[in-house]
Amino acid sequence: MGIHIIKMPDIGEGIAEVELVAWHVKVGDIVAEDQLLADVMTDKATVEIPSSVAGNVLALGGAVGQVMAVGSEVIRIEVEGAGNLKPESAVALAKPEPAATNSVADAKPAVAAIAPAVPVAAAPAKPAPTSTPTSNAANGSSSPARNGNGGSNSKAPAALVRAPGDKPIASPAVRRQAWDLGVELQFVPGTGTAGRITHEDLQAYVARAAQAQPAGVADQRYAQRLDEQTVPVIGLRRKIAQKMQEAKRRIPHFTYVEEVDMTELEALRVKLNAQHGKERGRLTVLPFLVRAMVLAVRSHPEVNARYDDEAAVVTRSGAVHLGIATQTEGGLMVPVIRHAETLDLWACAAEITRLAEAARTNKASRDELTGSTLTLTSLGALGGIVSTPVINHPEVAIVGVNRMVERPMVRSGAVVVRQMMNLSSSFDHRVVDGMNAAEFVQKI
Repeated sequence: MGIHIIKMPDIGEGIAEVELVAWHVKVGDIVAEDQLLADVMTDKATVEIPSSVAGNVLALGGAVGQVMAVGSEVIRIEVEGAGNLKPESAVALAKPEPAATNSVADAKPAVAAIAPAVPVAAAPAKPAPTSTPTSNAANGSSSPARNGNGGSNSKAPAALVRAPGDKPIASPAVRRQAWDLGVELQFVPGTGTAGRITHEDLQAYVARAAQAQPAGVADQRYAQRLDEQTVPVIGLRRKIAQKMQEAKRRIPHFTYVEEVDMTELEALRVKLNAQHGKERGRLTVLPFLVRAMVLAVRSHPEVNARYDDEAAVVTRSGAVHLGIATQTEGGLMVPVIRHAETLDLWACAAEITRLAEAARTNKASRDELTGSTLTLTSLGALGGIVSTPVINHPEVAIVGVNRMVERPMVRSGAVVVRQMMNLSSSFDHRVVDGMNAAEFVQKI
């Protein structure tokens, strides 16, 4: 038997380090050749690391959230034959030692050393659900389940404690009862199958919370809350935080809001969908906005640009590579419609759908997530009245779409109902003047 070390591959494009965002194996697992081992992230693109050999996992090379250099050790696998680790370098696995302090060390598993110069973490890909006594979310203490006589019930199933962000599982009846009691199910440990919250779980939680409340307070809607959660900022959320901070630090934003009468466009969209929807696909508002932006850019090339503020050079692009801000479970991603100027409405709609699906399923490539020259962002039905979108650095403009609503408007002296929508767009004031920004949005 030998030891085979898999190192962080060269992702390309001059990337020197990546962030480890997920493990798919743990120490002791038997892995096959080409089996997925881990996910790493560079910029906003996730890259999968497969196994080049089959064998038994001895140790993992880092904890989730750790930034790792290209060429550093990812994993050690015990294999048939000699492996690629020189015999004189191989040493027995040492006992686990605390991890070195880093940005997420406090929230990560301990690290073990295989060789003195190579730290590795014995961390599972995803922590198994923790079976613990029912947690008292109201006062932070724990207490065992009790039987009807007040004694400890050793046969009661252990409560499943959910990770931050996991949605509670409960029947409609339990949800209704929780609503009536003013209880947030997120904080109620469940003892049912897969952590399902039962009526008994809810009643036990209410009883414990009542004991922790100040005297005289009986209504659970006014219960005192002392719980808190610590959520490491890792992976895509860390990248978003860094990019937004950099954009606001570097770019002097200004936002211009204009209202748009969408009545005629909506009538056209409905008509086109009725005529061609079955054969060519249904159209949303976004393809129309994309086309309008493409045409408006021809009169205002200064907004379809990238600003290198280190070199003090603005590069105006003839091609419109339009970023479409897309919400995913992990956070906001911006896949790019390449050469949007070449697409008709239906081709644009199909590309928006394809890119959004790729982003939401974590299958978008690095090329599909970089290189935009202008960005469109929309909150759809949640779009509100006004927003102040953050520019996608190093671009100089972003167009934001707010909710479309029916409003009374005055036309030819008469009050009529029209479908109105606001565009809230932000610009880099170093490059785009207010008048140019207003003219660009009005051209749209």
